[in-house]
Amino acid sequence: MDIDSQESEPQHAIKIWEVNRDRLNSMQHKLSDTPKLLSVAAGKPTCSIFKVPQTLIDVNGKSYRPHIISIGPFHHGQPHLQMIQEHKWRFLHHLLNRTQPKGLTLADYLKAVQPLEVKARECYSRTIDYSTDEFIEMLVLDGCFIIELFRRIAGLVKCDDHDPLITMSWIFSFFLRDLIRLENQIPFFVLECLFDLTKMSDEESSQTLATLALGFFNYALQRPENILEKYANIKAKHLLDLLRSTVLPPEVESSEKPDNHPPAHIIHSISKLRRAGIKLKPCEAESFLIVNFKHGVIHMPPISIDDFMSAFLLNSIAFEQCHSACSKHFTTYVTLLDCLINTSRDVGLLCDWNIIENYFGTDAEVAAFINNMGKDISFDIDSCYLARLFDDVNRHYRSGWHVQWASFRYTYFDTPWSFISAMAALILLILTVAQTLYTVLGYVRPR
Repeated sequence: MDIDSQESEPQHAIKIWEVNRDRLNSMQHKLSDTPKLLSVAAGKPTCSIFKVPQTLIDVNGKSYRPHIISIGPFHHGQPHLQMIQEHKWRFLHHLLNRTQPKGLTLADYLKAVQPLEVKARECYSRTIDYSTDEFIEMLVLDGCFIIELFRRIAGLVKCDDHDPLITMSWIFSFFLRDLIRLENQIPFFVLECLFDLTKMSDEESSQTLATLALGFFNYALQRPENILEKYANIKAKHLLDLLRSTVLPPEVESSEKPDNHPPAHIIHSISKLRRAGIKLKPCEAESFLIVNFKHGVIHMPPISIDDFMSAFLLNSIAFEQCHSACSKHFTTYVTLLDCLINTSRDVGLLCDWNIIENYFGTDAEVAAFINNMGKDISFDIDSCYLARLFDDVNRHYRSGWHVQWASFRYTYFDTPWSFISAMAALILLILTVAQTLYTVLGYVRPR
């Protein structure tokens, strides 16, 4: 082989890679871009309206999406929500007719909300692509519709006796659920601004937006009126947060463990706890979240499982999982239910003990729903409000004599038939011993 060709071969093998100018410009542009699908401000306490994580949607997707009405930008303009979108303008028209004698026009509504635009945009976890005019129009239209709906349901405003949004029960039931979906919210301070602006009568001036909203949702929760009055001036981030805040247990009920306490563990299902002598009993409390454990008995307030409660629980959990400064009360409570319930038989026991009122479906469907709620959620069991309960139940369960004695009672005295069988076996044993004794005595002391 030629020596010159051997020396020149490595020079041809070396190639200098040149940077593609278009690619470089594209990368430089991306360096200056800000995230849109999950904004940088999403981790701040000011951000409170989130897109639900996909992991939760994969399990319970239908419970996070509105069915008949869109509130806010996330689902604005979707085709299946256009029916109520048309009625929003009708409600706004009626509201304007009432406020015109007061000198308020549509322009005044827009001017009142405009200073809140920047603050309102920061409440959403995604970048809002609507222009200023579009965004303000949406806030005014959606906010006025919600306020007008609350006023009509409360009887503060006279409405048409044949208004389909009021008289058709199926629409009202969907309003109750759609207005508490996490993705379907506008900031509460926008609602308060429009509410204060459009107050008219003396009767209405005595009402706060919080009492009107809670009265509206009380058609589903059925709580005593005196409980709602104490939250007349409560501060909230949106309607879901308002309703959730009124269900949280008071601070004195918190049972967080001290730092030097051993780590807690999740508890066993009802079936296993029952064999260990641990009972569950219903109790009266302001909130279904107030759960206590005393002297081997878990005291739980009754809870109605229906379509509204399922949406409320799921969206409250999603809110707790996303909001950086939010407590994990609902997440902890659902984890407790998930621990207690493994099968439909566990649901049946809770129903028999009047702890669960099942309007959801079969016992198996309720069990599947509760088990799915506990998937892909995170919380610190050592710092949750039920940490001491988890720990006390586990220590009671591991207590040897409790388990042995309770297991014996469960096996032989749980039902009348098992008790009769045990008594029959005991009588047979006594007769057998007596017969053996008389036989032995006959040989030892014959007549």
